[in-house]
Amino acid sequence: MTPSAVESPAGLIITGCTVLTHDDQEGVGFAQDAAIVVRDGVVAEVTGAEAVAGRAADEWIDARGQVALPGLINCHTHAPMVALRGLAEDLPTEEWFNDVVWPVESNLTERDVELGARLACAEMIRGGVTCFADHYFAMDTVAAVVAECGMRALLGQAYFSSQGPQGRERSLGFALRHHGSADGRITTALAPHAPYTVDDADLAATAELARAHGLPVHLHAAENRDQTETSLARHGVTPIEVLHRTGILDTDVLIAHGTGIVESDLPLLERADGRTAVATAPRGYLKFAWPTTTPVRALRDIGVPVGLATDGAASNNSLDVWEAMALTSLIQKSTEGDPRWLTARQALHHATLQSARAVGLAESVGSIAPGRRADIVLVDLTGPHTQPVHDLAATLVHSARSADVRTTVVDGRVLMRDRELLTIDVPEVVRELGERLPALVDRSHGRRIQEYGA
Repeated sequence: MTPSAVESPAGLIITGCTVLTHDDQEGVGFAQDAAIVVRDGVVAEVTGAEAVAGRAADEWIDARGQVALPGLINCHTHAPMVALRGLAEDLPTEEWFNDVVWPVESNLTERDVELGARLACAEMIRGGVTCFADHYFAMDTVAAVVAECGMRALLGQAYFSSQGPQGRERSLGFALRHHGSADGRITTALAPHAPYTVDDADLAATAELARAHGLPVHLHAAENRDQTETSLARHGVTPIEVLHRTGILDTDVLIAHGTGIVESDLPLLERADGRTAVATAPRGYLKFAWPTTTPVRALRDIGVPVGLATDGAASNNSLDVWEAMALTSLIQKSTEGDPRWLTARQALHHATLQSARAVGLAESVGSIAPGRRADIVLVDLTGPHTQPVHDLAATLVHSARSADVRTTVVDGRVLMRDRELLTIDVPEVVRELGERLPALVDRSHGRRIQEYGA
């Protein structure tokens, strides 16, 4: 009797698809007419379609004409801010924060955060995002949404020094309560907002807490060149130098944006004792007309992974990591003046393994291979805009769209099948959020949750 005849049924078998693979050198390739066998939320096999014929499984997906990719990872966002999508348009950064966003955020209730998080998770699942790194307020509520809807997330409770030591304590308390929750799908980080809103003493204390508790740090730093120049003028150091002198670079740190990283920062990032990564969200930089973008090539050269991100929908207007992947490739070509950089295969690498590294999950997600968690998306390439296929990597990056994602799987659980969401009731979320919007967007009170004066 063969082993397959006595083993228990698989949890999920996906067959007939093309699977994105990574070789020993992390080069991107594709296995044709393949099958993926999932057991207990883990990829058990990646094999030929003929090898699974006749096998038993609790769920079976015929994926002919589709490509299986590791689930995309949104390495920096503020999921509940989808409630502010389109509210603050065509404004420079300082006015965007001070005149609209921070006054509105002073109105936030836990229910607003919950509804925003539900809508954001629905958008991301439909766009093939299986994991996101979130940095916001009322994060116990966001954690509950993640647990219920089935996604994976790195979550951090944001704080400012203006909140006093209680802000930092709440960030730590959240991280300790929720680390490893939702059957291990939630990991946590300490989340100081940025060097311009969190003082050196708080950053140093955060670094000590991170080391003591084995937690990463997720924060904004050197978001744009203006911040770097202002920091140099006021304090004589760049934002990255602030992270160095306060010990943040001695922890595992995820830096959001980094378009203001300058050449003198690179040695500090290269010598950092912790795992240092940067998340790039190019669409927002274009909207704000920032003159520089994340220096992906320079960071790659010193071994710093760059993951793909959207930032919040209040600035980006979408949570579409597919778009971030294409824009990253195109903007890098333009910035470097080199059409050979960033290639489609390199962009896919940033969207998969590099993004997994950025959020500290490189050992469990980011590729479809035996032993990895079964975070998988199926992309339909039968549409006219993706045919014919001469170069599959180029088709995925530059022709396919997030709407081509047919099925999204996290930990072996199907969250969307054939474009139907299975874990979130979007019409009900939209209805209630619409009822709450007038109170949420009211700015007549004149309050701000924080002041932007980087």
